[in-house]
Amino acid sequence: MRGRRALDGVLLLDKPRGLSSNAALQAAKRLLQAQKAGHAGTLDPLATGLLPLLFGEATKLAFLLSDADKSYVAEVRLGTTTTTGDAEGDVLDTRPVQVTATEIENALRRFRGAIDQVPPMYSALKRDGRPLYAYARAGEAVARAPRRVQIHRLELLGRAGELLRLRVDCSKGTYIRTLAEDIGAVLGTGACLGALRRTASGPWQIEASVTLAQLEATPETGRAGLLLPVEAALAGVPRITLEADDATRFGHGQARPAGVHPPGLYGVFGAAQRLLGIGEVRVDGHLRPKRLLAGLESAQPAEKHRETL
Repeated sequence: MRGRRALDGVLLLDKPRGLSSNAALQAAKRLLQAQKAGHAGTLDPLATGLLPLLFGEATKLAFLLSDADKSYVAEVRLGTTTTTGDAEGDVLDTRPVQVTATEIENALRRFRGAIDQVPPMYSALKRDGRPLYAYARAGEAVARAPRRVQIHRLELLGRAGELLRLRVDCSKGTYIRTLAEDIGAVLGTGACLGALRRTASGPWQIEASVTLAQLEATPETGRAGLLLPVEAALAGVPRITLEADDATRFGHGQARPAGVHPPGLYGVFGAAQRLLGIGEVRVDGHLRPKRLLAGLESAQPAEKHRETL
């Protein structure tokens, strides 16, 4: 069996339906023979679409990507409610669907902007160290506090009988299953999520992604070339470049004067635009390390790794 290799970068994966995010990650990790990997922004097995996979030092930047806004195309099935809020659950109730376009638009309008959502029982959120889905599978109901999320865009793309096709642009932490159920409740028909595809995550669009089949079909010596550099995870994050002495001290975990930079998170670079990590400028005017990166093993060019394959 080939050994694992150090590999740093971001792979934009088009996750297939039926695989958990972790199963998709493990498949990509195996194909790339990578030592360390993680993902940003979990997708349910029912869902397909953009799943950023992080390798090596890029895993330290997962918090930036998980916090990013997301976009989806959702298929909402009116008239059907299920135990899980989606098509994979057992049917609880069915009702006739007789709603007009005006009623649908009025319902959607109620969910644009800042809304409160009660997280579903079938979710990975934890209560007393135990995921909610574990309680749900045991037939136990747990009280959940509502959470504020932002629906930046919610529009009807099409309708076929009881099926609504929606575009949803939203903040992190938004449950599209819950949104589907809540829309059905407002319409008085009930609803569940029939299908879901993530089309964007932060700065990235689904068009830039690759499938597992495409990754596998790529020659082994070229697979690493499909990764974006670690710096790609900093899209939209302002940058600070440090002189040699300050870069060394920052790399040793020491705070440095931030100069004119206002408070907030920054990508911190040293000589030759080498990414040192993520720093935070505090109100006291100092830049403090938040995530330090080790020497990066670039994913480009692919030929660099040929001898390790």
